[in-house]
Parts: sequence; structure tokens; C-alpha cells
Amino acid sequence: MLLGFITAIIAGGAMSIQGVMNTRLGEKIGIYESNAFVQGTAFILSLITVWIMGKGSFRSIADVNKFYLFGGVLGLVITLTVMVSIGKLSPTVAISVILISQLAVAAIIDAFGLMGSEKTAFGWNKYAGLILMIGGVLLFKWKN
Repeated sequence: MLLGFITAIIAGGAMSIQGVMNTRLGEKIGIYESNAFVQGTAFILSLITVWIMGKGSFRSIADVNKFYLFGGVLGLVITLTVMVSIGKLSPTVAISVILISQLAVAAIIDAFGLMGSEKTAFGWNKYAGLILMIGGVLLFKWKN
């Protein structure tokens, strides 16, 4: 479980840093050009990682629910929308709203057991946590 928390913390930090880096790159070379560079770099590094560490098989892709193959499309959507939101809002506000959206969608996935997830109840404490997060963003954005 500790490894899960550690990797989640690393992922969150990396996503915030990457979002700002991609936005700044996009300001210099263009949002779509920046996205192509970022996705292309990730693709090349993914191939190298598969070559060195891979233990699965691409042949098994035929057995996967075809819906799950759209994850790459979401990678494009995520990169572009993070760049636009950070460009239009501050990094803190944009990432906060992104995190709230992630939490809300993840809660829906858990509550209904979507995409093979174990069904998890969404009780009052989870609603309260979501409301507190939204309140935190509003407080942060509030002008004096």
C-alpha cells in the first residue's frame, strides 16, 4: 500500500510539473506542435521501456475490450486540455480543478463499478471531501 501512495505522489507532482512545462513550450512553438513533441517523446521512451522491461505481449491486444484502446486518445485530450487550462488559469487553480474533476469521475467509476472496477460506496464523507476541495479552490481564487 505504501508503494501505491508513493507512486501516486510522484504521479501528481510529475503531472503538475509536466502541465506547466508543456504550456510554456506551447507558448513558444504552438500548442499542437508542443503536443506532438510531448506525445512523440513519450512514444519513443515507451518503446525503449518495453524493449528493456516489457514482459507482456502485444498479441494479447486482440483479446482486450476495444473500448480500452481509446486510452491513447485520452492522452491527447489530457495533454491539450491541461495546457489550455494552465494557460488560461494559474497552474494552481487549473491543477486544483483538474484534481477535483479526477476525483469526481473516479468516484463515479467506483460507485458504479465501471470498467471492471470493484463497486465502492460513495458516502456522505466522500461528498463532504469533494465539497471541501471545491471550497478550497474558490477560497484560493477569491480576490480580496
